[in-house]
Amino acid sequence: MTTATTEDIATTDTAAVRALFEANSRAWGDTEAFAGTFTEDADYVTFFGGRMTGRDGIADGHRGLFEGVLKGSRLYAEIDSLAFPGPDTALIHSRGAVLKGKRTKPSARAMSVQTYVMTRGANGRWLIRAFHNTRHRPRVEAFSNWLADRFGPGGK
Repeated sequence: MTTATTEDIATTDTAAVRALFEANSRAWGDTEAFAGTFTEDADYVTFFGGRMTGRDGIADGHRGLFEGVLKGSRLYAEIDSLAFPGPDTALIHSRGAVLKGKRTKPSARAMSVQTYVMTRGANGRWLIRAFHNTRHRPRVEAFSNWLADRFGPGGK
C-alpha cells in the first residue's frame, strides 16, 4: 500500500485548482458551464460593484450578457498567485479581461485584478465559492502608492 505524502497532496490540489481556473475561463460564453464552476451558494462581485449570489444568480446574471453584448467573447486569465490557507480552501489572485473579436491580449484599460476563493466539497470536487473582479487602474495605483509613501507612517 502506498501512502500519499503531503507534497503529493499539495501537487494534486494545485493541479485540481488550476484545472478549475482554466475550466472557468474556457466555459466563458456558455451560461450553464460557466455557472457550473461555482458552488450553489457562491458570491460573485463584478468590476463595477454588482453582486450575484448563488449558482443560479450567476447564471441569470450572465445569460443576457452571453447572448448579447458578450456573445462570442473570450476570457484572458492569468494566475498571479495561488495559496492554500486551509486544506479545503484555495486563494487565487489573477489578472484577466474579456477579449472580443480577434484580440488575443487585452488592452491595459480592459485589465482587471481578480480574487477567487475555491473550496473542496465533501465529494472532493473543487468549485469557486467567491469571485471578486476589480478594474485595474495603473495610474490610480501609482498615485495611491505615492500618497501612502508621502503621507503614511514614516512619510517624507
